Amino acid sequence: MTKTGAPATPRRLLPDAPLLVAARGERPNRLPVWFMRQAGRSLPEYRELRAEQPMLQACMTPELACEITLQPVRRYGVDAAILFSDIMVPLHAAGVGLDIVPGTGPVVDSPVRNASDVMALPVLDPDAVEPVAAAVRLLVAELGQTPLIGFAGAPFTLASYLVEGGPSRHHERTKALMHSEPEVWHALLGRLAELTLTFLGVQAAAGVDAVQLFDSWAGVLSERDYRQFVLPHSAWVLAGLAGTGLPRIHFGVGTGELLGAMVQAGADVVGVDWRISLDVAAQRVRAARPHGTTVLQGNLDPAILLAGWPAVEREVRRVITEGGAADAHVLNLGHGVLPETDPDMLTRIVELAHSR
Repeated sequence: MTKTGAPATPRRLLPDAPLLVAARGERPNRLPVWFMRQAGRSLPEYRELRAEQPMLQACMTPELACEITLQPVRRYGVDAAILFSDIMVPLHAAGVGLDIVPGTGPVVDSPVRNASDVMALPVLDPDAVEPVAAAVRLLVAELGQTPLIGFAGAPFTLASYLVEGGPSRHHERTKALMHSEPEVWHALLGRLAELTLTFLGVQAAAGVDAVQLFDSWAGVLSERDYRQFVLPHSAWVLAGLAGTGLPRIHFGVGTGELLGAMVQAGADVVGVDWRISLDVAAQRVRAARPHGTTVLQGNLDPAILLAGWPAVEREVRRVITEGGAADAHVLNLGHGVLPETDPDMLTRIVELAHSR
């Protein structure tokens, strides 16, 4: 039984799905490929569907979230669906006042700045994200042999939005809090780690086949600060998912210098952005975890997709070659699909990957 009282969805058996084979550190019969933000703004069918629908409302409408998640699977033939959601969904569902403002991003009504603010944060009731679980169940019934990846923001990135009150270039309030009041900081991340694990646990019980912990802003930190202020909380979330048996993907933006620390958080697959080559990333991950498998995801620069097919093809082939340095490789972008991207470019990338 799940915390909501509903029986857990029986786990699908997809032993030959290329993504899941790669996540085990094995070489599948074809290179798995999917794209972060593949379900989103670059697709005309998505823009039509979302024309009058606020983001958070769309994420909490099961039929709509299901259809948006399925759109890129139908169009591209990717090897995984990624649940259409947003990192702010569990905070919103818990009762934190916030909005996702078009052209700006998440904006928090009352930023968290002290111990009292941390204590006032609501706890996420699993029933509050039942619409997300319902979307997962709909998707499991529709996807056939295509795995579904669950999704959540990592505690540090959620904390950054809560402390800054919205997007930030320098994360000055966040860094000031962690250094000036470390006890308050760790209390905050502890609360957010619990929320994140609850949210991912609901998705796991509903039937997702893998999970991705997404740390958008971790790259603003030094390795020292990451290890002291962030790593224990991300590791707690990932450890809490170990009993599900699901592959765990951990991705951060600008985290090339943090890879040695990030791999110690315990994920099975390490996402890599475009700022570091995959062969170098493989060396760093292997050095940090010499007795485990080295499975990488990434890392084509999303902006390259605007450069025309000859350049894209050249870069895709380079990324695939460099990914060969890992035990297994999942081809992806080094961040999300840009809104200006021609969807046909993604189709051609999938065809190229699958032809190898």
